[in-house]
Amino acid sequence: MRIAYLDTIAGISGDMTLGSFIDAGVSLDTLISELAKLRLTGFELTAQHVKRNNISAIKADVVISDAPKYHRHLADIEAIIDKSDLGPGIKESAKKIFYEVAVAEAKVHNSTIEKIHFHEVGAIDSLVDIVGTAICLEQMKIDRVYSSPVKVGSGGTVNTQHGPMPIPTPATLEILKGYPIVLSDIPFELTTPTGAAIIKALSSGTLSAEQIRVDRIGYGSGSRDIPQIPNLLRLVVGDYEASYDRDSVVSIETNVDDMNPEIHPFVVEELLNAGALDAYMTPIVMKKGRSGILLTVLAEETRLDAMLALLFRETTTLGVRIHHLERRKLPRSQRRLDTSLGSVVAKAVVVDGQEILVPEFEECKRLAKEKNLPLREVYRILESEFRQ
Repeated sequence: MRIAYLDTIAGISGDMTLGSFIDAGVSLDTLISELAKLRLTGFELTAQHVKRNNISAIKADVVISDAPKYHRHLADIEAIIDKSDLGPGIKESAKKIFYEVAVAEAKVHNSTIEKIHFHEVGAIDSLVDIVGTAICLEQMKIDRVYSSPVKVGSGGTVNTQHGPMPIPTPATLEILKGYPIVLSDIPFELTTPTGAAIIKALSSGTLSAEQIRVDRIGYGSGSRDIPQIPNLLRLVVGDYEASYDRDSVVSIETNVDDMNPEIHPFVVEELLNAGALDAYMTPIVMKKGRSGILLTVLAEETRLDAMLALLFRETTTLGVRIHHLERRKLPRSQRRLDTSLGSVVAKAVVVDGQEILVPEFEECKRLAKEKNLPLREVYRILESEFRQ
């Protein structure tokens, strides 16, 4: 599995991320050509070699030429991305990053993701940084992103569209809620909201003692020299040699015995739509011999607040139990394949270094309806072709 490891030596920002990928081998000309598919004007992407603490790095810059700083909504940004000629994977990654910023900004300003205005992040430079990062990941054929615990500064302020803000800014800290951070005593904005959102939206977690066969290394530079540390983001690209992935999740449980059973499927569906990794109900016998259900939800820690809000809104529970768990799971990804039934998305699972293709239920259901075939026959055809 090919991974990108973001080592946040001095935090992370959008331009540092682009610089690290360019230094690791992504062609600047190719990146510019792909960004042109956004159909945005009034900017130029440049990259130059610099040194930080005598370490060679790339400083990427988005040079704006007479372009206004648009105040866009999330829907405006998603429309720009969706209407472009970029690939579907690039579009999905870019929109995931913007979504993380929108959720944080809405929380900080007591608004909603529909109403929130993107100031710096809605400007052309941040569109280039975020979409450019998604392009770089595809150019380098990255399957997974990991990072070190994210280093942030503290003790200073930074000027924003909203006036002076403490470091780390409220948006940056909100985005990184639930993700490991290192709170340094450096009074500079080491990690920006854009950089934090790249980590939060794309990273599968942190690495510690895993084996990586290193292929490429790139350094992206920040804008200033920092006395305490080299102002760099280090990118390590290589093959992840573990036979499994790992991550941390929360398990949320509650016993319910006074809720209309007709509501049960709706609650599970809403939890899954809200980002739960899994949600299920188990029949139990509660105190005094009453029949009830044990509702269990598995979710990323960053989704905990959303899960709790939904549970308290849609069920009769008065309280829940929360367990922090560590998972081990086989590496998996999605692959689009051409079959005799048409183009389908399959799940690719790696077992002992061998890739196994598994049909996705929703895809099989779609094909069964389109081809007027029994669902079991669709499974049989796909499984047979996947083995060839």
